[in-house]
Amino acid sequence: MKRKSGVLMHVSTLPGEYGIGSFGSQAKYFVDFLAESGFSYWQTLPFCMTDEYNSPYKSLASFGANPYFIDLPTLHAKGLLTDSELTQAAQNTPYLCEYDRLSRDRLPLLKKASQRVSQQEKVKIEAFLKSYPELALAAEFLALREKNADKPWQEWRESVPDAESLFAWQFIQYEFFMQWQEIKEYANSKGIKIIGDVPIYVALDSCDVWAHGDLFALDRDNRPKCVAGVPPDYFSKDGQLWGNPIYDWREMKKDGYAWWCERIKYMLTLFDGVRIDHFRGFEAFWSVPAGAKTAKEGKWVKGPGRALIDRIKEVAGDKLIIAEDLGDITPEVEKLLKYSAFPGMRVFQFAFLGDRESVHLPNNYDKNSVAYTGTHDNATLLSYTWEVTPEQRRAIFSYCGYDGEDKADGCRAIMRKMLASPADTVIFPIQDILIYGSDTRMNVPGVANGNWRYRLTKDQLDIIDRNKFKTWNRDCFRI
Repeated sequence: MKRKSGVLMHVSTLPGEYGIGSFGSQAKYFVDFLAESGFSYWQTLPFCMTDEYNSPYKSLASFGANPYFIDLPTLHAKGLLTDSELTQAAQNTPYLCEYDRLSRDRLPLLKKASQRVSQQEKVKIEAFLKSYPELALAAEFLALREKNADKPWQEWRESVPDAESLFAWQFIQYEFFMQWQEIKEYANSKGIKIIGDVPIYVALDSCDVWAHGDLFALDRDNRPKCVAGVPPDYFSKDGQLWGNPIYDWREMKKDGYAWWCERIKYMLTLFDGVRIDHFRGFEAFWSVPAGAKTAKEGKWVKGPGRALIDRIKEVAGDKLIIAEDLGDITPEVEKLLKYSAFPGMRVFQFAFLGDRESVHLPNNYDKNSVAYTGTHDNATLLSYTWEVTPEQRRAIFSYCGYDGEDKADGCRAIMRKMLASPADTVIFPIQDILIYGSDTRMNVPGVANGNWRYRLTKDQLDIIDRNKFKTWNRDCFRI
């Protein structure tokens, strides 16, 4: 199997003119950049709607579309938006996602577009939703949520959505899917495969729990008996209290984990492969009593294990499944990962926390692994090299064959070292390709505000030396 490399960058980060990255021409331009630089993968973050903190890992609908990614110029070209409406939607800054403005203006604009859809197109939307029932459910849930003043579904009084609102959400699911399929087909035609991301958990106030409540550990009032999180570790003395409802794995087993199978199947329609977030939760998950102050009050509970893995493999076939095996990894988790044959993750920024036997050191990478300089939850590589002590920095650079002091050159040495490692796949966040600092970090776990906002401009993308990366990829991967 040929070794490959790729770039991690969420759609929201793409250049553009309307407050956030979208499925427009700039997505194709980024694909061209990847192909011309010798990369083979574009890895994204989850495509679902974000929560009140703009995180895509706690969504209103795990199958549903993020409406902000729908490209406005594409709607304008179809006659669904006017010149004036497009002009008014223009962004104030190209450097950050304008979430406050998007949350206020974007949905009303998309609803206007939905009202101009032709009857012929309405027939196509209806047929599309019959093929994707979970998207039809998502549209119904979101329309009902609007009808009930955006209250959590446990507090709803109205049970019939407004027809106009319902169709608007149906239109959003359809338009999102069709625009993305065009981008994906373009990427595949250029030799670029897309890797998506599947969060392990869903939000309590979500279509998933509303429509499939029996699959979650809820009490009679539809409140969680326990919630998800992770225990205290090197990064957090109290652990992380995520607050997502826990799956009732015994109930899920009764129908062969059908909901999970449908989820993976749909994600592999959107993508050529996926990363499954928090894979260790399939072996055992951290369960925290509802109402607990911190995650320290939780305990480990056995997960579905091999039974679910077998079903995921059955659905995925030969598609790429990456297991996010980071965190508190036990021998039992390692056994489950080996049984699955999924590639695990290696993160360079974790390499120097222990001894020279660390699995995150490039020389120790398994062939069947995907290696990252860092993930969306980590500091950028340049920021990381600033934050360690001078002694640690010299050791890190020396390990990578660089004996100088320049941090940018040290970052380049790290990337070259990773490309030359045994790992089948190496992924660099776009910030590390650019060698950018802490002001471009995507997310700080445990911090509510200020995350998920980073955006790239076309000028910044154009300053990257594509020939250099093509040479690196050719030398290390034999492209």
